[in-house]
Amino acid sequence: MTAVTWTTEVDRGLCMGSGMCGGIAPELYRLDETDRAEPVHHRIPRDERALDAADSCPASAILVREGERLIGPRP
Repeated sequence: MTAVTWTTEVDRGLCMGSGMCGGIAPELYRLDETDRAEPVHHRIPRDERALDAADSCPASAILVREGERLIGPRP
């Protein structure tokens, strides 16, 4: 059986570098040298913290997908 993975990305044009994502999920997101967020890995195992980070992003810059379906941020 194949483990379900999610993909995550950060729209760097929207990211304002608040660092909330790294505070919520430091294993998943970090700030780079320009103080913009980036995923540590683009493919991740299912992890609710990724959805929490997407929901908490003040710029709505984090997207989480399961396959082609957008699952975060949640409505």
